[in-house]
Amino acid sequence: MDKHIDPLFKAKVEELLSQMTLEEKVGQLVLENAFAPINWHEVLQQQKLADERGEPFKIPLEINPVTSEHIRAGRVSAINSADPLLNNRLQQAAVEESRLHIPLLVGHDVIHGFRTVFPIPLAESCTWNPELLERASHAAAVEAACMGINWIFAPMVDIARDPRWGRVAEGAGEDPFLGAEMARARVRGFQSGNLPMGRRISACPKHYVGYGAAEAGRDYNSVELSERTLRDVYLPPFQAAFDNGAQSTMSAFNEISGIPGTCNSFLLRTVLRDEWGWNGVVVSDFNAIGELVQHGVAKDLRDAARLSILAGVDIDMESGAYTKHLAQLVEDGAVPLTILDEAVRRVLCLKFGLGLFENPYVDETLSEKYILAPEFRSLALDVARQSMVLLKNDKNVLPLQAQDQRIALIGPLANNRADLLGTWAVTGQASDVETVFDGFRHYVQGNLLNCVPGCSVSGDDPLDISAAVAAAQDSDIVVLVIGESAGMSGEAHSRAHLGLPGRQQELVNALAATGKPLVTVLMCGRPLVVPALVEKSAALLIGWHAGIRAGQAVADILFGAENPSGKLTVSWPRAEGQIPVYYAHKLTGRPAEGTGTTQYHEPFRSTYLDEPNAPLFSFGEGMSYSEYEYSNLQVLTPFVSPKETLQVGVVIKNTSSRAGVEIVQLYIRDLVASVTRPVKELKGFQRVHLEAGEKREIRFEIPVNTLGFHGLENRYLVETGEFKVWIGSDSTHGLDGIFTVRDILHS
Repeated sequence: MDKHIDPLFKAKVEELLSQMTLEEKVGQLVLENAFAPINWHEVLQQQKLADERGEPFKIPLEINPVTSEHIRAGRVSAINSADPLLNNRLQQAAVEESRLHIPLLVGHDVIHGFRTVFPIPLAESCTWNPELLERASHAAAVEAACMGINWIFAPMVDIARDPRWGRVAEGAGEDPFLGAEMARARVRGFQSGNLPMGRRISACPKHYVGYGAAEAGRDYNSVELSERTLRDVYLPPFQAAFDNGAQSTMSAFNEISGIPGTCNSFLLRTVLRDEWGWNGVVVSDFNAIGELVQHGVAKDLRDAARLSILAGVDIDMESGAYTKHLAQLVEDGAVPLTILDEAVRRVLCLKFGLGLFENPYVDETLSEKYILAPEFRSLALDVARQSMVLLKNDKNVLPLQAQDQRIALIGPLANNRADLLGTWAVTGQASDVETVFDGFRHYVQGNLLNCVPGCSVSGDDPLDISAAVAAAQDSDIVVLVIGESAGMSGEAHSRAHLGLPGRQQELVNALAATGKPLVTVLMCGRPLVVPALVEKSAALLIGWHAGIRAGQAVADILFGAENPSGKLTVSWPRAEGQIPVYYAHKLTGRPAEGTGTTQYHEPFRSTYLDEPNAPLFSFGEGMSYSEYEYSNLQVLTPFVSPKETLQVGVVIKNTSSRAGVEIVQLYIRDLVASVTRPVKELKGFQRVHLEAGEKREIRFEIPVNTLGFHGLENRYLVETGEFKVWIGSDSTHGLDGIFTVRDILHS
């Protein structure tokens, strides 16, 4: 009996396992495509035309007859589908027409909402509001459950410090502490109760592990990490997700130091099972087992199946390796039957835990009540507003005036629906999206608003830059809405050049030359390299790809109905040559001085000849229409042990005439350690609402045992010595103090 199996289902699992043939056991470890082959080129063309017209579009789906036959034969355990009718039909084949009546896991990628599409996860993280994201994840789970889905392939909890990597859009940014907080919240939201008809859903944190460190920012690329960096930076969000009940995980495509994640027994067995005692299900990423052959560690598909099952991958997604070879591998003695049985136990335990044996079907009419429910649309607007980050506001050009101010609304994303959905919005509909133009119409009437695209998002066609210039000249102020299309970020969408695509910078230059104030809204899926844009803009709002309520959220912020509070969770580089650039870097033996550019009197420093070391915008940075003043930092516990709590207080005052929310951030640095430590590490944050003129003391209580790292032997410890602590508005500003840890904690 697997020592990690849930004791609640032990007897039921063992009874089923005892009845299974070898082939049926293998079947419990197989995920197959539920749908008949699709001409995706034709479908995507049809979807594009529908999006351009703002019309709903549904991909034509039919059951894959081969999969249906395999389900009846007990050779399939899971499918990937979001169609309730098809899901019920296939569940019926499994529950009523197979020998052992074992229900199916029904998985789907619900990355930032189902039909109610929220901002991309990177944008969501800029809210610094885990409770809000828990609610958003719960809303996504409700809609997904209405479709018969019981397994969500999310959240993505990869730490990402290279914005060239397209999947930076899917995570919570560059910091492991913040990433862990967001992972906890999303897992709680996906797996919370109160789903329709008593249904339950399992989260699947991905991609385990290190995927965000792909070399050169190219998707699926190799990863070279020390074990210490792996444990201190990339593993913590996964451990947080598992500690909060995540019942499955997805292995990563990438290798780490020569061993692909899909056959990495150190990660899948030593860390997951032995160190963490986790009893969930590991599923491969799409065809990742088959790709072990391309990696060069497996001779063929049979060899790939052997390596993966021995390493600890329970379910094979779409490679066919287990279906074709696993039974024979067991019969030949290449794979012990005990290994196979352990994996089957975990899968059956998950199915029992989700209540699928008692409740396999979904009411196909549920979607009428829950999909795009008013409370979900309202929540999507709240998330979009809080996710947007104001980074520049010269001479208080914002908020805009709704009366007697002629506004030119210009840019290829100003009246665009489909691209505001962002990447991985596979069940979203462009017709549900409110454009920025729609949002502006709530504030500006008649001929005071003129909307012109100016150019396309990408390509060489300038469209009507001249018309945009004419509109600008006839206005008091220009609002420019530019950035990336939805297809420029996400999986397999890495970019080597992170400037504005197409002729958008040309449009910026032409509009700036008119001399009219330029307010820029940047809708994107990643940090971009835009120093020239920032220089020419009087104000800059990072709007991201913010989902179905994006346009209203932008308008509410620009016209001052909403006071911006979002702060960056990933640094924005000045140039691609700085990448990776992140706040928690090491100091080095020859650290930069001053701005980071080489000076004549200090030529031998860790600097560039032609750029500062510092990013264009730093982690934690973000402005408000309110202003805040920090004072009187006090380290209330200057001497602490690892079993105690660090207490630090600070006074913060809203010095403006407007109420607002400030995200107060606490950072520490271990000043002398047995291994080099980052210059700063985030260890706490609070969202603080302050009325105009209000002053308040804010206190942080940080368990000292969370301030450690993996030392010389890759064991977690908190070392004695002095630490510096900062509290401030971002990773570059703050009041500081000193505290001392007096003894050592090992684990």
